[in-house]
Amino acid sequence: MSKRFDFKLDKVLDYREQLEEQAKAALTQAKAARDAQAEVVNDLKDCLAAHMHKEERSRSSSNDMWLWRQYKEALEQDISVAHMDLNSLELKLQRCRTQAVERSKEKKLLEKLKQTQAKKHHEEESAREEKENDEMATLRYESQDF
Repeated sequence: MSKRFDFKLDKVLDYREQLEEQAKAALTQAKAARDAQAEVVNDLKDCLAAHMHKEERSRSSSNDMWLWRQYKEALEQDISVAHMDLNSLELKLQRCRTQAVERSKEKKLLEKLKQTQAKKHHEEESAREEKENDEMATLRYESQDF
């Protein structure tokens, strides 16, 4: 009977799988945050476009023109801030992607090592069993000669 393969680094492999799952979760969160911020930027741009479309109606009085300009400048500032936040979230998303790829590579490396060691173990066990069977056959054959 062959003995069971025991991978000595199973705990490390489990830990790396856990790290990979955490990295994937962080990547998903970063992607959702980036998408939400992109939606905010698009909404602000749409609001500005709608406001610009109403420019002609704002020329009725100087107070209306001043209010229109103030609102336009506030929207442009909001868009600028939202773009900076979006860029920051893009960088975070890129870092999360890189980390997820790194963690995945680390886990795959250990999995490959485990497969290699398991294959080597099974080959050694097969060779050992074959040797035992050959010895038994040789002993049986020799005992029949006497």
